[in-house]
Amino acid sequence: MNSAIATLRLANPKRPDLQPFEAEALADTGSLFLCLPDAVRVQLQLESTSQKDVTTADGKRVLCDYVGPIRVTFENRECYVGAVVLGDEVQLGAVPMEDMDLVVVPSARRVIVNPQHPNFASGPAKGFAAPH
Repeated sequence: MNSAIATLRLANPKRPDLQPFEAEALADTGSLFLCLPDAVRVQLQLESTSQKDVTTADGKRVLCDYVGPIRVTFENRECYVGAVVLGDEVQLGAVPMEDMDLVVVPSARRVIVNPQHPNFASGPAKGFAAPH
């Protein structure tokens, strides 16, 4: 199985005194969430705000702690998200990838900044008229 990898910098914006955590994350377009191992949650001192009922790749339903906020940085992009505490590696799901306007390139096994928007993230905000 080919996996796309993204180098992320994860930080707790509530605790700027803590060192950010650098991670090689598996890009998982089939997942909505950023997933963190408990060791990363502990290192960044992330607070659990609620729980999420998630379905894993093998079809099992698991109740996971939901922690945050987390500042996720990839190249010239950033977003602030919550994460489920699950597994033993960092996984980058669809919500943060969409927020940062990232693209998976399966043949290169990489995640890249959307080449159509190289300088800043772009995305829809429908329902609002453009400012004049």
